[in-house]
Amino acid sequence: MADRRAVVTGASSGIGAATVRALRASGWDVVGVARRADRLAELEAETGAVAYAADLTVQADIDALAEWLAESGPIHALVQVAGGARGTERIEDAAPEDWQWMFEVNVLSAQRMVATLLPLLRAGAAESGHADTLFVTSTAAFTPYPGGSGYNAAKAGEGMLAHVLRLELNGEPIRVIEIAPGMVHTEEFTLNRLGGDAAAAARVYEGVENPLTADDVAEVIAFSLNLPGHVNLDLVTMRPVAQSAQHLLARGPLRVRGAERL
Repeated sequence: MADRRAVVTGASSGIGAATVRALRASGWDVVGVARRADRLAELEAETGAVAYAADLTVQADIDALAEWLAESGPIHALVQVAGGARGTERIEDAAPEDWQWMFEVNVLSAQRMVATLLPLLRAGAAESGHADTLFVTSTAAFTPYPGGSGYNAAKAGEGMLAHVLRLELNGEPIRVIEIAPGMVHTEEFTLNRLGGDAAAAARVYEGVENPLTADDVAEVIAFSLNLPGHVNLDLVTMRPVAQSAQHLLARGPLRVRGAERL
């Protein structure tokens, strides 16, 4: 896999950073992209990945990234992890600027990256037989819940981008993969969504046995990219066992029913 190169967005923390580690561990060359250069520098020193600081809501930054990538050859995978949520308000109380931010970082940035880097992915596919575009969305993309409307809408938009892209690329050796996690306990996602309220963020996960981790999601991402090139995982939905559905979450230890009688 040493001759394959992946670009991973959102690489400064959480699932993005874990994905960089997982792909490096399985032999990929990796370019980690995010806004925070200091966090990327730490990841670069740890993993040997190449760091590139960019704001993916700014087309000029993406153009510069594409130009820089082109100087060193094609890419073989674009892994779009960058995104986020703001707020849990009802639709009638939501701040439009929060919705606008969510659409920028989850949907428009993904479209910009695909449109700008697709020529490099095509070059990678021509060179090695196939290339990959992978989107990390969320179960929120297809399961509505009260307080989730803005994030539901943004992730549904990103998911639909992946579905349409797969149709538009039909006939080309480019896979389009969507990974949709449920509850994942990372250091920043819920904290940022709740405006930095650490106590409120901790309550979201309170009593939940083994919520997913960033490493869990990264392992699935790496698995999907390392499959033979003719195998496309259109959509992988993953949740912790304690979360049977978006609204059905067990808090407390998981127990086998009737175990006391065994």
